[in-house]
Amino acid sequence: MSQRKKAPRSLTPAEILSYGFGIIIIIGAFLLSLPISSVKGHKLNLVDAFFTATSATCVTGLAVVDTGVHFTLFGQIVILLLTQLGGLGFMTFGTLIALALNRRITLKDRLVLQEAINYNSMDGLLALIRRVVYYTITIEGTGALLLAARWAMEMPLGKAIYFGIFHSISVFNNGGFDLFGSYYSSSGFGNFRNDLYINIVVMILIFLGGIGFIVIHDLLQYPKSKKLSLHSKIVLTMSGYLIAIGALVIFAIEIFNPATLGELPLGQQISAAFFHSISSRSGGVSTVDVSSMSHSTQFFIVLLMFIGAAPGSTGGGIKVTVFAILLGAVYSMIRGKQDIVFFKKRLPQESILRAITQTFMALSLVISVSMVLSALEDRELLPLLFETTSAFATTGLSLDLTPKLTMISKIILCFVMFIGRIGPLTLAYAIRPKPKKDLLRYPEGKITIG
Repeated sequence: MSQRKKAPRSLTPAEILSYGFGIIIIIGAFLLSLPISSVKGHKLNLVDAFFTATSATCVTGLAVVDTGVHFTLFGQIVILLLTQLGGLGFMTFGTLIALALNRRITLKDRLVLQEAINYNSMDGLLALIRRVVYYTITIEGTGALLLAARWAMEMPLGKAIYFGIFHSISVFNNGGFDLFGSYYSSSGFGNFRNDLYINIVVMILIFLGGIGFIVIHDLLQYPKSKKLSLHSKIVLTMSGYLIAIGALVIFAIEIFNPATLGELPLGQQISAAFFHSISSRSGGVSTVDVSSMSHSTQFFIVLLMFIGAAPGSTGGGIKVTVFAILLGAVYSMIRGKQDIVFFKKRLPQESILRAITQTFMALSLVISVSMVLSALEDRELLPLLFETTSAFATTGLSLDLTPKLTMISKIILCFVMFIGRIGPLTLAYAIRPKPKKDLLRYPEGKITIG
C-alpha cells in the first residue's frame, strides 16, 4: 500500500514577513548594483548595494555613499520606492492591489497583515489597511507640498517638487535619506538649521510616522467618539514625556558645546534640541553634527534610539509601549502592587512577558553585535554601539562611521537592520521549530531575587 504523501507545510505569518522583506532587499540590491543606478564611473559593489537596499527597505537611513551625489535619478527612485515599501510593508501594498482587483483576501492573508501592522484584532482589518494608505498619501502629499513651496524659493520648481516628494516620503517613513549633497556644499538638514518652517514640517512628519496609523486614526475619530484606546493613550503620553525629557537633556548638555548648540541663538538651540529629541527615536535626520556632540549626549541618544517609536508605525526600537510596560513593572514592584495598571486598565501577563522578552532579545543583540564589531574594527566602543543601535532601531543617525566599516561589518549591520525592522520576536517565531504542547506542568518553585 502506497503511503499517503504528506502535504507541504504552509508558511506562518512570521515566515512570510521575513521572506518577503528578504526578497525585496535582494531585488533592491540588484537594481542598485546596475550601472544605471550610479553616476558614471561610480558603480556600487554588491556589498554596498546590498547595504543600501537593506537600509532603505528597513527604513533605516544608514548610508555608505552620499545618496544625492552618488545615485542617478533611477537609483534615487529605487531607494525611494524601497523606503515607501519598507515603511508601509509589502503586505499592505499587496492587499491594496488585491482589493483593487477584487481578489478575495484569505484568512492567512489577514493573519499576515495583523502581524505586519501589529494590530490586535482582525475586526475591521481591511478597513484599517485602506485608511493606512489614505493617511499615508494625505500626510506625505501635504508634507511634499509644504516642503516644495519652501524650496521653490531657492531651487528650480521641478527640482523643488522632486525634493519635496523625496524628503516627505523619506522623513514620514523614518527613512533618513536625503539628497542635499547634490545641491548644497554640505549635506543633511543642517542647511536649514535656522529655518523654523522646515524644522516644524519635518518634526511633524517624523512624529506622525512614529506614533503609528492606529493612533492617527484614533486622533482623527476623537471629535466624534470622544475617547482614545488604551494603546493610543500610552503611545501619546510616553511620546510626549520622551520628547520633552530628550529635548531638555540634549539642550542642557550641548548648550556648552561650541561645535553643536553653543554658538547658536537661543531660538535655534531650543529648536535643535527638540528636533534631535524627536528624530533620535527613529527619524534619522539631524540639523547639527551628531559626531561632534559630547559622549554623554551620544550615549543618551543611544537610549532614545533603543526605545524607538510606537508599534504599527514606520519606526523601530523596542517600542514606546514596551518601555512603558517596563516602567510600569518597576513602579508596581516598588509600590508592592500585583498588577500593572495604565489609565485604570490592568495589563495581561502575556503583554508583560512579551515586553520583557522583546527587550532582553534586543539588548542581547545590540550588545553582542557591538562586541563583535569592536573585535573586527579598530575603533572605540561608543561609536560602534551608536551605529549598532541605530541599525537595530532603524533610526539612521550616524557618527560618520558606516562608510569606513569593513565589508564583513557592513554585512553584520545589514542583518541587524533586518532584525530591527521585522522585530526580534517575529524572526524568532519564523525560525523556531513547530512548538509541541506540554503534557505536564511542573510544580512551582521559589528562588531568591535581590
